[in-house]
Amino acid sequence: MAELENCKSCGRLFVRVSSPYCPDCLKKQNEMYETVYRYIRKQENRQSTVTEVHEATGVEINLIYQWIREGRLQTAVFPNLGYPCKSCGKMIQTGTLCDNCRHQLEHDIAREQTMGDAAMKQKGKTYHT
Repeated sequence: MAELENCKSCGRLFVRVSSPYCPDCLKKQNEMYETVYRYIRKQENRQSTVTEVHEATGVEINLIYQWIREGRLQTAVFPNLGYPCKSCGKMIQTGTLCDNCRHQLEHDIAREQTMGDAAMKQKGKTYHT
């Protein structure tokens, strides 16, 4: 169902159907996307990094990151494109965490679960009401 919302980009009030951007901002973003895509589609620019694309096209780096996350710019075709890991900032092409941060998080969770299980065994099975 449609709701009133402020545009994520310009702050203007609009009726949101699917995108968090108003129709004008969405149109501008689509034009910027076309500019970026035309640039990286050229054979000599396929190995460009996000910074190089930004410098050549003038499109904000965060928008380019967003399009990579959404899958609009496919890293299989453009291998040097990526976005930063949410934890350490290392460039990645899928997910939100790099392999190292993901493994560290999994290790920390497993350790906490083990410590929690050990604490429960020490306490015994006491039920409080």
